[in-house]
Amino acid sequence: MRRLILAGLAAGLAAACGPGEAQTPTAAKAAQTGGPLETRPANADFLKPAFAGQTRAPEMKANVAYEVVTVAEGLEKPWGLAFLPDGRLLVTEKPGRLRIVAANGQLSQPVAGLPAVDARGQGGLLGLALDPNFASNGLIYWAYAERHENGLTNTAVARGRLADGAPPKVENVQVIYRQVPQLDSTMHYGGRLVFARDGTLFVTLGERSILPGRMQSQQLDSALGKIVRVGADGSIPKDNPFVGRRGARPEIYASGVRNVQAAALHPQTGKLWEVEHGPKGGDEINIIAAGKDYGWPTIAYGVEYSGPKIGQGLSQKAGMEQPIYYWDPVIAPSGMAFYQSDLFPAWKGSLLVGALGAKHVARLTLKGDRVIGEERLLTELNERIRDVVVGPDGAVYVATDNAKGRVLKLVPRR
Repeated sequence: MRRLILAGLAAGLAAACGPGEAQTPTAAKAAQTGGPLETRPANADFLKPAFAGQTRAPEMKANVAYEVVTVAEGLEKPWGLAFLPDGRLLVTEKPGRLRIVAANGQLSQPVAGLPAVDARGQGGLLGLALDPNFASNGLIYWAYAERHENGLTNTAVARGRLADGAPPKVENVQVIYRQVPQLDSTMHYGGRLVFARDGTLFVTLGERSILPGRMQSQQLDSALGKIVRVGADGSIPKDNPFVGRRGARPEIYASGVRNVQAAALHPQTGKLWEVEHGPKGGDEINIIAAGKDYGWPTIAYGVEYSGPKIGQGLSQKAGMEQPIYYWDPVIAPSGMAFYQSDLFPAWKGSLLVGALGAKHVARLTLKGDRVIGEERLLTELNERIRDVVVGPDGAVYVATDNAKGRVLKLVPRR
């Protein structure tokens, strides 16, 4: 494995503190007096934050030096990462391949048995998750773009039992969830999978970008622009917020999201946090609660990429949730992880978010449910970051979104 030494160094700023922990005096001072890390003009400068600190957090570095180690290369647009209990790494590739990365970085042959994937546009083989009972049942789950005979597409979720071999394969494959309605679009599939503590599965679903899909994001008879929650077998949990409501899809957990490509459970509260692509301005971090409407496309902290305001040009409206943080200009977020390991003590309690457009990993210092500081990692690589996970060794692993993509890990500088 190759090592590249990169330094995340800064003078005089304290380590990140975790959610719910007391803030250090140094960090508090930095939060109060430091200038914002983001200094470029906003794309939607007529929209003002709903509360102090909702955007443009101060730069807050943790005085950490790290090395970047190449774990695996020769991947085509890797998208999702998930660790197996034995330390091997599962990686999805956008064209439809699933690979296993051994400890020495060797790539397996593509895993056999996956259903067909539509890799046009923003589609492909997307997010990954292991069953909470993987040790006993061997089940893995993956999201993907699915194309039908009529040319319409949707996000789908399948599961199967992972079996080692040459090549490895998935057996007893079942499609457990399909987004409806299907649309003639190759964009905004969402595709992150997160198991809740109770064993149910959260699935993030984009609104497919085109206007007919966008306008269904807040409609409860459509799964476009939603966070859905299903059982591990695709069944509907009885305590989902819209179960029994006439005209509402029972799998819906929350509505009004745009294109969520990052999601993770908060390590203390167990709540689902997500980061979603905004329009031109307004990438958002939201804490997802059952039955809530997160506003898209009625409210947003951005404008159309063609320039006009979105709808009435509102960023706040009664009955619609506010993001806890947003970026304007956007970073194009994909992949996120809460850092709770001891390998980097100064990062403990941080939220790590991959950035495709901005080509870095954003390390966010949290105080409870608020972002109080931001640091940019891996800027020297100048590569799009598609996924971020924390390995069992405490290292931070990232997937780079390139035709010659790589899996890299950050470890303390020796």
